[in-house]
Amino acid sequence: MSIIRALEGGDLQAVAGMFQRVLRKDRTEAPASLVEYMKRFYLDAPGGGGDLRSHVHVNDAGRVSGFVGVHTLPMTFNGRQLRAAACSSLMVEDHERDPMAGARLLKAFLDGPQDISFSETANDISAKLWTRLRGVVLPQYSLDWVRVMRPSTFMVSLLANRTGLARILNPFAHAFDRFYCKRMQHNERRWSGVAADGAGHGAFRTADIDSDVFAKLIEPFTAHFALRPDWTESQLDHILTDAAQKPDLGDLVYVSVASPAGANVGAFAYYARPDRIGRVLQILALPGQVGSVIDCLIDHAAARRVCGLRGRIQPALLEAMLGRRIAFVPVASTVVHSRDPALMDAMKNSQVFLNGLAGEQWSQLIGGRFT
Repeated sequence: MSIIRALEGGDLQAVAGMFQRVLRKDRTEAPASLVEYMKRFYLDAPGGGGDLRSHVHVNDAGRVSGFVGVHTLPMTFNGRQLRAAACSSLMVEDHERDPMAGARLLKAFLDGPQDISFSETANDISAKLWTRLRGVVLPQYSLDWVRVMRPSTFMVSLLANRTGLARILNPFAHAFDRFYCKRMQHNERRWSGVAADGAGHGAFRTADIDSDVFAKLIEPFTAHFALRPDWTESQLDHILTDAAQKPDLGDLVYVSVASPAGANVGAFAYYARPDRIGRVLQILALPGQVGSVIDCLIDHAAARRVCGLRGRIQPALLEAMLGRRIAFVPVASTVVHSRDPALMDAMKNSQVFLNGLAGEQWSQLIGGRFT
C-alpha cells in the first residue's frame, strides 16, 4: 500500500531525479549539485525542519514516486506572529498507477501546523487540487507582467530561448532598435518600446546598493501591509545569497530610489544581462510612489542594455502599471489556504505582501543551473 511520509535525506536522490524528469523534462541523471541543493533548500534552510516538513509519496513497490516541497516563511499579521509555508515542486510520477497521489500529498501539506499555506507557481492541475481542498486562487497575484523596451532585441531574446543561433541577429536588431527608439517623442509611451531618453523618472534618483542595504529597506517598505513577512536576519541573508546564484539570468542588481527631496521612496531588485529580458525579483515602494519607482526601474534596466523586463504582479503595483504600457500574462496561479478566516480575508482583499522574495522565485530551482 502506498504511503505519505516526511522527506528524509535518503530520499533526495530519488526526488532530484523526479524533479529532473517531471519538471525539467530532462531524462539525464540528476547531477550531484541538484541533490545537494535540495538538501540545503528542503532540510537545512534557516527556520526549516521541526514539525513543518516536505513530504514524499512512496508507492506500493516501495519507490518514491511523488513529492511536495515545503519551505517556511515567518509572517506577522497586525502584530501577531505566524508561520506560513510555501508549497514548492508538487510532482508525481506514474500517476496512472495511483491517481490520487498528488491530492494526498497536497492534503498532507495543508494539514500541517502552519497558519498559512501558499504557492505562487500552481499550474492548472495543481490549482484545481487546491480549490478542492478549500484553497483559494488569488487572481490579483496570479499574473506575470512584461515591459518591452527594445522591440527587435526583445524578439531575438525570445527566439534564443529555442535556438541560440538566433543571437546572430543581434547586430541587426540593435540597429533597428536605435532607429526606432530615437524616433519616439520624449516620455512617449508605446507598447513596443521605450524612448531613447528613457521612461521619464523626473528628478527621482537611483543608487546601486548591495544586498545588505536592500535587506534593511524591506521592512519599512512593507510595513503598510497588514500581513507581511517577518524574516530574521539570517533567513533573509540566506534568501538573497541563494537568489544571486543564477548566472543564466545575469547579475542580480539592487537599486534604491530617492525622491527629489532625498527621501527613500522605494527599491527594486532584478537580474540584468545585456540583450536579454531582465527578470524582476522584487519591487518595493511607499504608497503613492509606485509609478516613479517603476519608471526608475525601466530606465535603470535600459542603461544596462536590458531589452525588456518581466516580473510577478502584486496588487499594489497594478494601478501604476496600467498606464505604463505593461502587458500581463497568465503563467501560474498564486493559491492560498488557511483555517483562519481573518487571514483568508486579508489575502483575498490584497492586504498581504506575497510573491517574489515572499514566495519561490528566488530559489535556484526556478531559473538556476545544475551541472
